[in-house]
Amino acid sequence: MAGAERLRQITEAVREAGRVGVAELAALTGASEMTIRRDLEVLADQGVLERYRGGARSLLLRGEEPPFALRAQEGTEVKRRIAAEVADLIADGESVVLDSGTTCLEVARALRHRRLTVAPLSLHAVNALSGAPDVTLLVPGGRPRSGELALTGPLTQASLAALRFDTAVIGCCGLTAADGLTAFDLDDAAVKRAAIASARRVIAVADSTKLSRTALAFVAPASALHALVTDEAAPEEETGAITAAGVAVRRV
Repeated sequence: MAGAERLRQITEAVREAGRVGVAELAALTGASEMTIRRDLEVLADQGVLERYRGGARSLLLRGEEPPFALRAQEGTEVKRRIAAEVADLIADGESVVLDSGTTCLEVARALRHRRLTVAPLSLHAVNALSGAPDVTLLVPGGRPRSGELALTGPLTQASLAALRFDTAVIGCCGLTAADGLTAFDLDDAAVKRAAIASARRVIAVADSTKLSRTALAFVAPASALHALVTDEAAPEEETGAITAAGVAVRRV
């Protein structure tokens, strides 16, 4: 099992159970106890869990988003394929508002060599696009969330309200046909809504783990999206229902 996948499994197991022993985690992942102890140290440094002798207890509550540093290691190849597909949907000369999150960060990297105007909604994406020769970079105001570095607050929303974009690329924590696009953080949800309102076209990016999941904060109904780019593991029943809502679904 790859290291990033093992960390994800450990995080989920500890969060679901509250606390789990090293031996149990070794049996779950097929790794040695020495490897599990090293993994627990990594996750403890990221604030995901707290170590105790022989195991670990979760510091993440149910419904909380895992730290950015952990999510950035998960499913990187899938996120890059999604990003490449999104880049193909965007024409040179467009103005794009780019949401925060790890998948949107990959989109930023995929757009570095394009001739575009881009307004990133996270400092991670600002950094990724900084110095790109043909990208006109617009940096909204706002308050960066710790770790995530997503721009939030009234300054961000006011910046978006003053602009009109060809395309909004929106990430999500959950997406279903019934509950629409959702986010874990209320401030983040408000910024996503402002980004959607500022654009003529909305492309959602979500790997298959986000589909059939609903987070706390409602952002928009599925019908507000023009396209969804996801991966081949996305559940057929959910993608079919989203298609029925008028969304063009692309699998990569």
